[in-house]
Amino acid sequence: MSQESNPPQDRRSRKRLATRRSISQVADRLFRERGFENVTVDEIAAAADVGRMTVFNHFPRKEDMFFDRDEEARTALRDAVDNCPANIAPIEALRLQAHQLVHEEKPYVQFSARSQPFIETIERSDTLKARARAIRSELEQEVAHVMAEKLGCSAPDADAYLAASLLLAGWSVAFITAHRAFRENQDSARASALFLHIIDQTALGINAALAGTPYVTAGC
Repeated sequence: MSQESNPPQDRRSRKRLATRRSISQVADRLFRERGFENVTVDEIAAAADVGRMTVFNHFPRKEDMFFDRDEEARTALRDAVDNCPANIAPIEALRLQAHQLVHEEKPYVQFSARSQPFIETIERSDTLKARARAIRSELEQEVAHVMAEKLGCSAPDADAYLAASLLLAGWSVAFITAHRAFRENQDSARASALFLHIIDQTALGINAALAGTPYVTAGC
């Protein structure tokens, strides 16, 4: 393909990304102002100055506009396992990834005044709470599969599912507890430290529960 034909494709990609970002930002503002259930897809489309089908082309469900960083977070978890060295077990790789994400100040692990409206919107919506639970369940399956694949297994075994379930349970507790801590004391650094402390405790618990398995012992 010639160099002349590349820029249009780049422009199309940038335009699509800009449209997606615009829809997400408009939806987020409306959800925060009026509550998730009180905003329709048609209202989002009108406010973003796009057609209804354009919204659905980017976001199959209304909930996807709210959890618009879901895929980014999933990719980070998959990459942590896929790219970890042979001398680091999957659970340790995921623990280290949590520390790295906080260090990089990724939006989905930030505990600040900016993130509070996100949590409050979820708390006010049964639909979003249900979707959050579904995402956690989906992540458990993904983590179990990616860990098994990393170890050369065709499918996850009971240990992989147990490890993934314990991991996501711990991460959920860490996430909720850190946001509540920030709400109480308005200290982002303290909330982040609490988040990572629970992540570390989760890893210790999984290491004890699955001692001797390759999910927690590199080279086992």
